[in-house]
Amino acid sequence: MSVHRHIVSRRAALGLLGAGAPLLLPAPGPVRAQPRLDKVSFITNWRAQAEHGGFYQAQAAGLYRKAGLEVDLRTGGPQINPAQLLLGGRVDMSMGNGLGALNFVQEKLPFLCIGAIFQKDMVVLIGHPGTGFSGFEALRGRTILISAEPRVTWWPFLRQKYGLKDEQIRPYTFNLQPFLADRMLVQQGYLGSEPFSLRQAGMTPETLLLHDAGFENYGTTINIGAKTLAERREVIQRFLDASMEGWDQYLKGPAGGVDTAAANALIKAQNPEMGDDLIAFGTRMMNEAGIVRSGDAGRLGIGAMTEERWGRFHAAMAEVGVLPKDLDWRKAFDLSLVNRGIGKA
Repeated sequence: MSVHRHIVSRRAALGLLGAGAPLLLPAPGPVRAQPRLDKVSFITNWRAQAEHGGFYQAQAAGLYRKAGLEVDLRTGGPQINPAQLLLGGRVDMSMGNGLGALNFVQEKLPFLCIGAIFQKDMVVLIGHPGTGFSGFEALRGRTILISAEPRVTWWPFLRQKYGLKDEQIRPYTFNLQPFLADRMLVQQGYLGSEPFSLRQAGMTPETLLLHDAGFENYGTTINIGAKTLAERREVIQRFLDASMEGWDQYLKGPAGGVDTAAANALIKAQNPEMGDDLIAFGTRMMNEAGIVRSGDAGRLGIGAMTEERWGRFHAAMAEVGVLPKDLDWRKAFDLSLVNRGIGKA
């Protein structure tokens, strides 16, 4: 009910209009039906963070709704396996990486990658300043702390390329104290996470981005079942386009005239460990390192993928025995929904 109508009705009820005075009310207009929104669900690979910010921006800024979508944006975590939820039909799409999509093919699973937000994997190796940690060659002879998964993914690649040895590696338990206690240790990390924590502890680490060693794994990918894609292609296209627009806005941020406060509020609501300073650091690292806008994304837009790069990455992984050489790697992806120039530099 409009304010005007409310006031007039109160005046009439209180006898403030003269006797016989007509009560003028606006004629009721037609009731507009709300447009039906197509529902889709997407789960991230970890708790909400700046590195998921473009999806939250699309949600907070109404880009998904504008695209006719009601998006159920779910968060991952230590006890959640997004790929398993995707395989089990619990979500329409999940966040993953390029190697995961190639493993779908190896395991003969009808799932694939349809977009890659990160042109560069944000995994880093971290060393102490002033110890000669200036390149990947400096890894020789040093003890390196890595977790279980890298031992069968990127470690074989580094080991062969730089002449490293399995005897060098020790378990990384996600505790920074061993690294802080030994200046010659090297450990794995995530560009927007461990380097921030180490700065909080009073030291500024040296970092080597794994991508710079030639490890061309796509990161923050959007994976989907082949059946879902076939049945809902037009809806999924709208999700991808709105997501890329969200990423374009989020990375521009206030410096580019974009309000990201609502998106960051959603992130903090989902993950209270995300303070403003950590969100700002993660966003700055993505921009400075060209995580999203570099490489093919510069000419093809955010989310870009190419057959050439998929082929190079498969060949590199096959050479070190991570994947079979005869893998039909082209089944791991579909390029038809990306490379649309959204947010290109």
